[in-house]
Amino acid sequence: MGLRIYNTLKRGLENFSPLQAGHVRMYVCGMTVYDYCHLGHARSMIAFDLVQRWLKASGYQITYARNITDIDDKIIRRAVENNESIRSLTDRMIEALHVDADSLGIERPTREPRATDYVPQMLGLIDQLEKKGLAYLVASGDVNFAVRKFKGYGKLSGKSLDELHAGERVAVLDGKEDPLDFVLWKNAKADEPQDAKWDSQYGAGRPGWHIECSAMSCALLGETFDIHGGGADLQFPHHENEIAQSEGAQGKALANVWMHNGFINIDNKKMSKSLGNFFTIRDVLKVFDAETIRFFVVRSHYRSLLNYSDVHLNDAKSSLKRLYTALDSVSPAQVTIDWTHTYASRFQAAMNEDFGTPEAVAVLFDLATEVNRTQSAELSGLLKQLGGILGLLQSPPQSFLQAGASLDDTAIQQLIQDRAHAKANKDFAKADAIRKSLADQGIVLKDSPTGTQWERA
Repeated sequence: MGLRIYNTLKRGLENFSPLQAGHVRMYVCGMTVYDYCHLGHARSMIAFDLVQRWLKASGYQITYARNITDIDDKIIRRAVENNESIRSLTDRMIEALHVDADSLGIERPTREPRATDYVPQMLGLIDQLEKKGLAYLVASGDVNFAVRKFKGYGKLSGKSLDELHAGERVAVLDGKEDPLDFVLWKNAKADEPQDAKWDSQYGAGRPGWHIECSAMSCALLGETFDIHGGGADLQFPHHENEIAQSEGAQGKALANVWMHNGFINIDNKKMSKSLGNFFTIRDVLKVFDAETIRFFVVRSHYRSLLNYSDVHLNDAKSSLKRLYTALDSVSPAQVTIDWTHTYASRFQAAMNEDFGTPEAVAVLFDLATEVNRTQSAELSGLLKQLGGILGLLQSPPQSFLQAGASLDDTAIQQLIQDRAHAKANKDFAKADAIRKSLADQGIVLKDSPTGTQWERA
């Protein structure tokens, strides 16, 4: 049986067939680059990295575009706060994004468009919408999308216009014809930096967030493409608005399949800056190795709620050691995957059922057990090859097994410094989280007026 994918738009599993035989075109909403990537970004990047890897393993050519939002209110504010140009800030954060993604074994997308390179295409789409009566200019200089004039608004999220009625959502005093309407082009403010403005037929300004993805996906993948993905938090309003803009302008479906990865919780609470449980990828990499983090994500289904905790990360690390121990006990032979082989066939069936990584990982453990029982180099080679499709088990076994023994002194001192910095900034939740993380790994901290000492339990 071929690949089936859960299509959010249709609310069910569907047999997948690309528009062009043998070639899949996929667009995934990427990061707004004003700060370092956090765990939610890691979840999404790994989820669609797995999609990309399995499509390639299934013989498809893939054109995968993951955008970068490099103009946004948060970016402007951060650049002003830092007294640096927007380009300097976004270049620095994009470089950090690549370092973090590379460390997690995330393959680069085929294309990584920056929003600021596609402003002319965005203005072209807005012009099309205006000519069709779906966009209008207000006194402030903003251009808005007229939601009620687009038939079918709400079909992705399953929300009716009555459910979304403006008065129940937000009070609007900015000249919108309807509070549901959203901005396509933002008029420039006098106090905004010059590098946050573009000339247009509507006056100086910058694009709204939603129009960016419509323009970039169309420019790179065509007016209709195979898969559009992103986090579940983007389903509404971002993806709903993308559909309205693109289909309103072009009269065609934007994407055939819509995929959304699940949320991430921290110790059973929603990840939130206000709760102080908001961790960057870099924070976590100071405590756990990159492959353990990746395995922790991979062994959960991409649509499920993922609960991050040190307990779960330590369990993931122990489980990954079991797989590496099998590879260490029997040196893997160089093999080509035979998809008719029992274990390979089971792995393929799991991945073909909406990228079922929990079942695929279960196959790896069954295979590791068989490697230990039979001491078969061929089965060990198959274990390594199947693991590679998930972005796992490619390090020398001894390298992983020895490196994962414990934190070294330098890493411990860095975490103690991070904790002191968090306490100085009154971020006590983060400070407590660092202490707990060290304690979970057998490192006991002792605070005194002269500083913090540590010892192994």
